Amino acid sequence: MNGSTKFSRRLLALVAGVLLLAGVPATAAAATPLSPAGAEVLKGVKVHAKADKEKVKVNEKVRIRGSLDVPARSEAAETVIIQSLQAGVWVDLRSTSCRPNSSFSLSLSFSVSAQVTLRAYHPATTLYAAAASQTFVLLVV
Repeated sequence: MNGSTKFSRRLLALVAGVLLLAGVPATAAAATPLSPAGAEVLKGVKVHAKADKEKVKVNEKVRIRGSLDVPARSEAAETVIIQSLQAGVWVDLRSTSCRPNSSFSLSLSFSVSAQVTLRAYHPATTLYAAAASQTFVLLVV
C-alpha cells in the first residue's frame, strides 16, 4: 500500500467515526419519550435573592437573603445554591436549605478584591423544575 492509500483510509475512518458520534445523541433523544403516560409534569418555582450590602471589605461577611416561591408546599427541605459567575461559568459557592416558610439566609465572605456577580439557584428535584434568581453584583474592596 502506498502512503496516499493509507492516508485515504485513515481519513475515511475518521470521517465515519465523527458521523457515528454525531448521530448518537440525536438517536438517543429521538428514542426518549417526551412525556411518558402517567408522569407528573415538574412544577415551576421562582427564586428571589439579594445581598444585604452592595459593597464589602475583603473577608467581611455579607448576608444573602431570599425566598423560594413554590406552587405547593412540601415536607422536603428545598436546597438553594449561591453561585458566582467566573469566566462565563456559574460556580457553586455555598448551599443552604429553605426554612418551612420557603425563605433562606446565609453568610459569605471573599478573600480577594473583585466585582462578584452572584445568583441563587434551585436545582431540579422530582417535584420542581430548576430555577435561578436574577443576578446581583457585590463589590469586594
